[in-house]
Amino acid sequence: MNFDWLFKKKQEFPDFWNDYLNTFNKKKNKDTSIANSRFVAFDTETTGFDKKEDRVLSIGAVSFIGKTIQVNNSLELYLEQDVFKPETVEIHGLMKSGSQDKTSELEAIKTFLSYIKNDVLIAHHANFDRCMINEMLLRHGLGKLKNKFIDTGVLYKKSLHIIYRQKEKTYTLDELCKELNIPMVDRHTATGDALITALVFLKIIGRLDKRKHLDWGYLLEK
Repeated sequence: MNFDWLFKKKQEFPDFWNDYLNTFNKKKNKDTSIANSRFVAFDTETTGFDKKEDRVLSIGAVSFIGKTIQVNNSLELYLEQDVFKPETVEIHGLMKSGSQDKTSELEAIKTFLSYIKNDVLIAHHANFDRCMINEMLLRHGLGKLKNKFIDTGVLYKKSLHIIYRQKEKTYTLDELCKELNIPMVDRHTATGDALITALVFLKIIGRLDKRKHLDWGYLLEK
């Protein structure tokens, strides 16, 4: 009988991943009220929509507490492109040999995790961005994101009370900007879209707060 399984070493993860996981152990000591919680709105620009074959080109994020967006503490990362699709440049504007300072995928992961910590993440069509980040993590032998998520598209439908009547209805970020009177500054850049997403979220929250629907169970993705 082979007993090798008894002596297998526990998988060792890099310090930055353990540091990220440890932030969730400390969360129970934090003030968890919505008004005092830190949110991170983020966006990814990618080579396409296939989470396995395509790659993240850039990550943008802004954080905020209450209604104050910390613009001076935003995150903007450009990744080295090992997968390049010239047909998508017209959308995101990122050339393979562009002038932006680029970082490796692993370094981008370290910086992103250090920025988001255990805070609630906000994105438009959040499942796509979450899957793209998770694929980055898996390529480097790490686990998936542990953060709670809020999708502004879903949240907007909830604010209109149509989530159950029109589940198939989706809203683009452009449509929400028009509906909520938000200027589309730096659209289709990761940091620009992250800022727009944060503004969309705050506008929707303002509506819900007036209707007394503002609680974690209502906001978070199931």
